[in-house]
Amino acid sequence: MGVHFGVSVFFVFCLVGLSANAKVFNIGSPPGSDITKALLKAFTEACQAPTKSTVMIPKGEYKLGEIEMTGPCKRPIRIALQGTVKADGNLINGKEKWVAFRNIDGFKLNGGGVFDGEGNNAWRSNNCHKTFNCKKLPISIRFDFVTNAKIRGITSLDAKHFHINVIGAKNMTFEDVKIVAPAESPNTDGIHVGRSDGIKILNSFISTGDDCVSVGDGMKNLHVERVTCGPGHGISIGSLGRYSHEQDVSGIRIVNCTLQETDNGLRIKTWPSAACSTTASDIHFENIILKNVSNPILIDQEYCPWNQCNKQKASTIKLVNISFKKIRGTSGNKDAVKLLCAKGLPCTNVELGDINIKYNGADGPATFQCANVSPKLMGTQVPKACSSPVTKPPK
Repeated sequence: MGVHFGVSVFFVFCLVGLSANAKVFNIGSPPGSDITKALLKAFTEACQAPTKSTVMIPKGEYKLGEIEMTGPCKRPIRIALQGTVKADGNLINGKEKWVAFRNIDGFKLNGGGVFDGEGNNAWRSNNCHKTFNCKKLPISIRFDFVTNAKIRGITSLDAKHFHINVIGAKNMTFEDVKIVAPAESPNTDGIHVGRSDGIKILNSFISTGDDCVSVGDGMKNLHVERVTCGPGHGISIGSLGRYSHEQDVSGIRIVNCTLQETDNGLRIKTWPSAACSTTASDIHFENIILKNVSNPILIDQEYCPWNQCNKQKASTIKLVNISFKKIRGTSGNKDAVKLLCAKGLPCTNVELGDINIKYNGADGPATFQCANVSPKLMGTQVPKACSSPVTKPPK
């Protein structure tokens, strides 16, 4: 008994010591109030604290205006969102973000709470999916130059534009993240990453109106695993080549994911008449389940939405070391596989292994199209590889 009592006292003493060293900053605002100023004040104080700190947003609904939480901070910082923060539902033009985290090292965001972008009114006026000359709408959550970070157990609901945008990040993990918006909500990409190194997206559910995960230029070492996507536009590398000064993309791995009822599946898209000459390499898709997915496998080097480019000039984006392995399930249209590479720069070292995609529509059977590529084939191929005449890709 004496030994047991001593160990218990020592254990309690350790817990008390840890609690004393971890400072908690509460926003101190009642549910229903606007917490923009209170949150910024709490974050600023926590950021300058000499010990690890937590900013606490308790359960309840709160209003939250445009906010930037910027480091560097003295020690690692956590934001525990337990409640729901709601954006202004009115259309906000010219704004680039709603909530932004910038220049923070050792950052955590968790707590099981919700970022509600209140995007319904904005979607009705959004024409960015039809023209580039459109009014900007705010991205719900931006992570700019955030390093050694873990985002876990949060929900993004009804973003006006992208749900989550990541740029300039290093060693960042998203896990158990839920993203939800209607299938008809335009430009509501789930998680967009670019110009970052070492990003993981794990065990997450993304159901939205655009790409579930989209990869921009300069992305290196992205690992996506156990993500369920749909509805939406699938998982996309690109589009690449629209702007000058773009950077190479490399080390992309999409594994053990499920796509359901999406407009596209696994897609790589580059612009013809590209404004730059870059390389996208080492891109691998493996062990993917498809459930009524249109255009399940698509390389499109003539990506030109709404004909806003010169298709007569071939893409100058080089695609190297691409693989699709163990891709199986059902297609929502007959275009099961389309590998449409550029004339000037044919895709090199493309591998396909154990492809089994079925289509039961009246206009079937499923097709497998190839242009400017000679893929290496392994295992079974259903439909038969490169057996169909080439048709134009979808918009």
